[in-house]
Amino acid sequence: MNIKEMHYDFKQKLNKIDSQQYRNLKVPEIDWKLNEAISLFVKIVAEPKYATKLGFETSQRVIDDIRTLVINSKTLIAGETTPLTAIFKLPVDYQYYIGSDEVVLKSESCSVLADKVFVRQHDDNFQSSPFDRSNFLWREVNIIFMSDGVKAYTSGEFTVESFKMNYIKHPASVNNSQSYPGGEYKTLKGITLNSNVDCDLPEHTHREIVDLAVSITTGDLQIPDYQIKKDKLAQNQLV
Repeated sequence: MNIKEMHYDFKQKLNKIDSQQYRNLKVPEIDWKLNEAISLFVKIVAEPKYATKLGFETSQRVIDDIRTLVINSKTLIAGETTPLTAIFKLPVDYQYYIGSDEVVLKSESCSVLADKVFVRQHDDNFQSSPFDRSNFLWREVNIIFMSDGVKAYTSGEFTVESFKMNYIKHPASVNNSQSYPGGEYKTLKGITLNSNVDCDLPEHTHREIVDLAVSITTGDLQIPDYQIKKDKLAQNQLV
């Protein structure tokens, strides 16, 4: 569905058939709810907080649900380096980490491709352990995530020559601004939107996203049939 069709579907599902009981919702408000639903959908599928939820790559269906957001082998830009660490900047569209690809370790004599990249916790003393610290011989490197990027630990015996990452990017922020009176509107940040943006998730997820947006709106408006709409989400394992 394009964004206009998503708006139409949203209105049909929010209102009773042949009714315009909740027609006062404006285009920017519906855009806001659709973007909220898209963000929640990606979180549920890609990176649930609890292991009992779906989780990325638990099934082919889940993989296909957000495959358009998966970025492979993105080369990170090198930033600050020290004898023991190297920081690589995260892409501006980065949202969730999948894995590292083609991390090249370089010593004085040669370069090798890392076999294992371990994401460590900040409070772990991995670098002080001879079994857990980064090791050029075993082609292992430890990383942690920080506000300014990915920090790779080198133990002083090698450098990280290049770093490629697989990740899930932020979804596009949809809008149906051309259907608003005047063909444009301003966001709360003061940005003028005057060109429609469609959802960049796979087509088969769009109705589920609209269902999720309708459920969120129904709860916010305290509409009586909230439980019915929530039960529909349960059928698709979104709640």
